Amino acid sequence: VPSAGLIMLSLVLTQAGLPVEGIALILGVDRLLDMVRTAVNVTGDATVSTVVAYHEGQLDEVVFNDPDADLDGEDGAQPEVQS
Repeated sequence: VPSAGLIMLSLVLTQAGLPVEGIALILGVDRLLDMVRTAVNVTGDATVSTVVAYHEGQLDEVVFNDPDADLDGEDGAQPEVQS
């Protein structure tokens, strides 16, 4: 949800006894900050998933290291599921 942090910020400012009008100053840069937060979140999720897959023996290192690997699955190949 874009700009959901502003709602939480208004609640925190209210509870801290600070003027909620200060949010107007943050509105100008919040969209940019929101995009950066999203990029950091996605990068962190991908990194942790890769590390866990590697330690669990589920990471296909040939595909991981192949810059020409078909990652979108358009060739009809399905990933092999190991149980």
